[in-house]
Amino acid sequence: MRKKLTILSALIFSALTFTYAQSPKGEKGTFALTGATIETVTRGIIQNGTVIISDGKITAVGANVSVPQGATVIDCKGKFIYPGMIDGGSILGLSEVGSDPRTQDYNEVGDVVPQMKALTAVNPNAVAIPVTRISGVTTTLVVPQGGLFPGTASLINLHGYTPDQMYAGFDALVMNFPTTGRRGFFDRRSDEDIKKAAEKSLGKINEVWEKAVQYHKLDSANKGKVTYYPELEAVLSVVRGERTLIIEVNASKDIQAAIKWAQEKKVKKVILSGVAEGWRVADEIAKSKIPVITGPVLSLPTREYDRYDRAYANAGLMKKAGVTVALQAGDRNMNYRNLPYHAGFAAAYGLGREEALKSVTIVPAQIFGVADKLGSIEVGKSATLFVCDGDPFETKTQVQHVFIEGWQMPMVSRQTELYDEFLNRSPGVKK
Repeated sequence: MRKKLTILSALIFSALTFTYAQSPKGEKGTFALTGATIETVTRGIIQNGTVIISDGKITAVGANVSVPQGATVIDCKGKFIYPGMIDGGSILGLSEVGSDPRTQDYNEVGDVVPQMKALTAVNPNAVAIPVTRISGVTTTLVVPQGGLFPGTASLINLHGYTPDQMYAGFDALVMNFPTTGRRGFFDRRSDEDIKKAAEKSLGKINEVWEKAVQYHKLDSANKGKVTYYPELEAVLSVVRGERTLIIEVNASKDIQAAIKWAQEKKVKKVILSGVAEGWRVADEIAKSKIPVITGPVLSLPTREYDRYDRAYANAGLMKKAGVTVALQAGDRNMNYRNLPYHAGFAAAYGLGREEALKSVTIVPAQIFGVADKLGSIEVGKSATLFVCDGDPFETKTQVQHVFIEGWQMPMVSRQTELYDEFLNRSPGVKK
């Protein structure tokens, strides 16, 4: 028995040792990133500049910055420093193995579950998180899916042992606006059936909203002593203008209807998400002054007769009309690491590089109300940034250092481990 315990202990120790070796920890301290070209986003480009990181913050930025005594110096000569990129909508950390429903936590049962918080379901150890962050994507909005009110989305930084540690200071109620179009080639419903289904869904949304308005009146009159109703409590915060409502909508006709609905209900804080056909009604979106998170950019046109590049040009056309535009990778296959390439395509097809860079940094930070912490390289902001050897929108560029809230991230992921394994593979000895 003692021998078995000894063997078991040895196996456990070996497993723990192996796990530690494969999962190096981040390091925190005072760092000096010297000699770099710094893309501040909001304050221009600094040549041969230095960024000082201390206590999780950016404490100095400029061309003539003294390096503090004891700081870890990272020579960035010939390199570029950018603020960490922000993905405007994903299920990162909510989905692990596509074929195993036990690892899918982004879609709760029921059409109206606004009280379900995506943050509580985030898996900080999801294997796709390191894959994403070593590509320079440091922050993402995790968004629940399915139903009319599928839950509450939360902004997270891609580092931390618990969801609360990852929380980046913004959450929003999500509403999937009823679609009046077909869901795809497989949708064989008649036009009449589609219309009836959309009307029924909109009726249910209006019913929930009206109940929340009445709940607000009762709660205000009784000074918060009304019986707790979790579903309405979640919607109540939007009714009172305390929380943002994200409306997922894509078809042009539905976008128009969603804007009209939000205006009629006097919703104070609104974001449109998806917006695949925003280019068709860009002027109306601009007039509403509602910001947009659009994507995926790397996608097919929504209609067979559209130009091949409509999805690529969508963001640029909306921006040209005066719409505030941020981007999301919107990839259910977990390829959120490709966010910079979505931005690159948007840049090439009308958005322009400067606006494309803003669309994955300062603009989403502004939309989410965290621009005082994220989205640009400025003194006092969170030290959430990355160092690379070229333009991050180009596939040949290599990200070499990533910092999240002052923590230097290990540049290791499942994919780098596989790359190293097979680059130096040994076939073994044939018997």
